Amino acid sequence: MNHVFHRFPGHDLPIAVSGVGPYIIDSAGRKYLDASGGAAVSCLGHDNAAVIDAIKAQLDRIPFAHTSFFSSEPAEELADFLVERGPGMDRVYFVSGGSEAMEAALKLARQYYLERGEDQRRHFIARRQSYHGNTLGALAVGGNEWRRRQFEPVLIQTHHIAPCYSYRDRMADETESEYGLRVADELEGKIQELGPGSVLAFVAEPVVGATSGAVAPIPGYFKRIREICDKFGILLILDEVMCGMGRTGSLFACEQEGIEPDMLVVAKGLGAGYQPIGALMVTRQIYDAIVGGSGFFQHGHTYMGHPTACAAGLAVQRFIEDESLLDNVRKQGARLFDALNERFGSHPHIGDIRGRGLFLGLEIVSDKTSKSPMPMESKIHVAIKREAMNQGLMCYPMGGTIDGQNGNHVLLAPPYIIGDEHVEEIVAKLDRTFQAVL
Repeated sequence: MNHVFHRFPGHDLPIAVSGVGPYIIDSAGRKYLDASGGAAVSCLGHDNAAVIDAIKAQLDRIPFAHTSFFSSEPAEELADFLVERGPGMDRVYFVSGGSEAMEAALKLARQYYLERGEDQRRHFIARRQSYHGNTLGALAVGGNEWRRRQFEPVLIQTHHIAPCYSYRDRMADETESEYGLRVADELEGKIQELGPGSVLAFVAEPVVGATSGAVAPIPGYFKRIREICDKFGILLILDEVMCGMGRTGSLFACEQEGIEPDMLVVAKGLGAGYQPIGALMVTRQIYDAIVGGSGFFQHGHTYMGHPTACAAGLAVQRFIEDESLLDNVRKQGARLFDALNERFGSHPHIGDIRGRGLFLGLEIVSDKTSKSPMPMESKIHVAIKREAMNQGLMCYPMGGTIDGQNGNHVLLAPPYIIGDEHVEEIVAKLDRTFQAVL
């Protein structure tokens, strides 16, 4: 009898029993190419010996020590690794996943201003069609309407501006640059509306992941955002839980925007699924405000800084660097993007193919010319996921791409270890899936 409370109760799921490279094998012997990394998590595939050995070695030393009593060597070393390579960061706060890391960022933003004597600051601004996690604070900041809707009465008040979604929202008479600046300037308008001294932070994904499907910003958009945050003295919190840690071809996605945030949230690819881990990275200014003020960040979780999780994360990041896998992300990302365009660029129901590195999305439409979405009741994303699994392909289809209700896309985020043959297999199996469903 099955007593697991699955996220989709009543659905029978295959049982994963083993992994080989970018493949998962179920209890019936079926093999699935993981073209989504689960949810952009498994960036090294499913049997990396170096990471597994590092976990075993840490278990032999000490599996866990509570952070109110001890630090650990893996946590110290992983923090050093990230800070040495991170965009202007100075300290790292380790937790168990992306939602926890975002929750920590929100609470730290409020405490930072309290330490500075600015207790009137209380508002967070983010973007519509964004996703920042499933805890109540992270869910409140996110702009993913269908995830928020039933919990709306218990969420803290937050404020949202337009996303940077050129395919849907750029006007016919606008250049890309004009469009990017127009939607960035909505942030200044919202700050003025709320009162400049009342805003804590602006929260955004550099490349939007699950909600809209690998939507990258217009060049210059985030530089303008950074200017506005500096002008009004508010924090810029970048959520790289899904798009960071090499997924877009650079270790941190914001590197490609030429900016440095005040806080940076990472997870998923940090530990590649080998252990649950996420992290909040902050600047020295923020850290010093806490140390020089109350001396205590009023927050914490039991498993924060978990030594075994940090050992896994350190092994993952060292493997990516030692094997030059970011080169492969850029190479195979370009190859996959070209292959998708060659196969589906003229497809009547594929409206847009987009993304960076091995973080790519295909937007499904009813009509390519008008960009009209499929009927909402068709739940085409559900059919695509089911058929793709029948074809032995894991991908990440979602609905509500446009406004939380309308629109569909497929997100691809395969492991950084894929080769040419896997690119061909992804496109071929996706083609058979679309033929069956669309």
